[in-house]
Amino acid sequence: MPEKRTIERARRDKRAGKSTSTQAGEFVREEMEHIREGKHGAKNTKQAIAIGLSKARRAGVKLGAGKSASAATRKKAKQDRAAAKRHARPSAKRSRATEGALKKQPRQAASRRSLSRQAKTVAHKRSHADRSRAAKKAARTRKRERSKG
Repeated sequence: MPEKRTIERARRDKRAGKSTSTQAGEFVREEMEHIREGKHGAKNTKQAIAIGLSKARRAGVKLGAGKSASAATRKKAKQDRAAAKRHARPSAKRSRATEGALKKQPRQAASRRSLSRQAKTVAHKRSHADRSRAAKKAARTRKRERSKG
């Protein structure tokens, strides 16, 4: 279950007209905090991000699976969105089992070094046009934010 402040941050992002991935980023951020606090671990950074995205979908963020997502990932994303629609509470037994398994995992998945490596790997896979488009959009957003404030 995500913390109230995380849900509130995501709602604030939605009201501000920010993208669904920005809203979901709040849940990923919370997950990284949990790992750093020692609440649990993750096999790697990718898994930590996946947990955060799953939480976001279950909390109602309208986030689909990525373009290059596997069939299993697409299925999980669909399940998570369905769970959000019916306000499904997670099974206590299943939650305990998941938490127990994650507690045995290492904690360096949320380190600066791991996050940096993950970001570089993902950025490298994106095309020049894709990165350029993202940068232009960010510049537009910054311009809009400055004129508002």
